[in-house]
Amino acid sequence: MKAQEEINFTRITEAINFIQLNFKSQPSLEEIAEKVNLSPYHFQRLFSLWAGTSPKRFLQYISIGYAKKCLKENQASLFETALETGLSGTSRLHDLFVNIEGMTPGEYKNGGENLVINYSFAETPFGTIIVASTQKGICHLVFSEEEEIALMQLKAKFPAAKFARKFDPIQQNALLIFQNDWTKLNQVKLHLKATAFQLKVWETLLKIPMGRLSTYGSIARKVDNPKASRAVGTAIGDNPVAFLIPCHRVIQASGALGGYHWGTNRKTAIIGWEAAKIEINSL
Repeated sequence: MKAQEEINFTRITEAINFIQLNFKSQPSLEEIAEKVNLSPYHFQRLFSLWAGTSPKRFLQYISIGYAKKCLKENQASLFETALETGLSGTSRLHDLFVNIEGMTPGEYKNGGENLVINYSFAETPFGTIIVASTQKGICHLVFSEEEEIALMQLKAKFPAAKFARKFDPIQQNALLIFQNDWTKLNQVKLHLKATAFQLKVWETLLKIPMGRLSTYGSIARKVDNPKASRAVGTAIGDNPVAFLIPCHRVIQASGALGGYHWGTNRKTAIIGWEAAKIEINSL
């Protein structure tokens, strides 16, 4: 068994190296599988098991990483970037960015240009937060004790946007979730940039009832990818809207809390606070 595992590890390593060296030719599943002497079916299964993602998705990650470098560092045009990345044209580049980054290549290149973002700081039962919004909805909400660092991180996400320190009605409505009348909260609109997979995971998190918990494996099954617990964990960790998208309600199957971007002590406090809210409202 150990010998077979070593063989599989070697095959996956060879496949990853092949993809990294040849991504500009956009090799097919059949081409990559042939390089490691496996059928496309068995290679797909083995690669997904070891790498936590499909060969096609891994190729997309490598491709978009290079495309982003072309757009930002080399200031290449969209057409030039598509050709340099091995894509047939700008439409495929567009599809790649929308699928992986949740934005068009043009939006990535201009870094949020023409976007106006209001932001403010507020105190919650779990510490200070920075909350930011566009005219479409909440785009950022994170816990942070240092205002200067929090603002710097926000601006890094939208480097070309215009910022105003302003507490607007969108933020005001969202922050009511920390109040005692959370059950009367109006619908909170979100304005997020994300991959299709991330959005699917975050949407699933929103369906976990307050006061209840789920597991990474359960979330993976609900997004129709039961073997993707690791990828689900990564998507949960990338959640840009703390508390509103309740990543704190996801724990390990063993019952251990697991990680939390803003600290396990805070996660414990939030889970306990929500449980107490449910108990009080049931009386």
